[in-house]
Amino acid sequence: MEIRMPIKSYGNYVVAIRQNKEETRERCQQLRVRRLSPEEQQKAYRDQGLSEEAMPTHQIIFYDFGCKRIIEGKLAENEEDRTVFQVQDKEYVFFPFVPKRP
Repeated sequence: MEIRMPIKSYGNYVVAIRQNKEETRERCQQLRVRRLSPEEQQKAYRDQGLSEEAMPTHQIIFYDFGCKRIIEGKLAENEEDRTVFQVQDKEYVFFPFVPKRP
């Protein structure tokens, strides 16, 4: 499945991380998303006893505060203005950063 939100390598994004009714927001750059192949899914997750429905579907790479982050999650929402991934017990919501105008 193609990600509907436009992703530009030079763009700025906001990542909202939700867990247990708490949310933190950070800016991130160099967002990249790629679908995991069935072979990658099986190789990485077959020993964890995850069902096909629970296995991560995408690898997400981004930088926040200069640190490279690599996560793997299941695509939960795929909209033109945001993309949501379920990563274990956390939700990662990515959307374009739009500066506030005075």
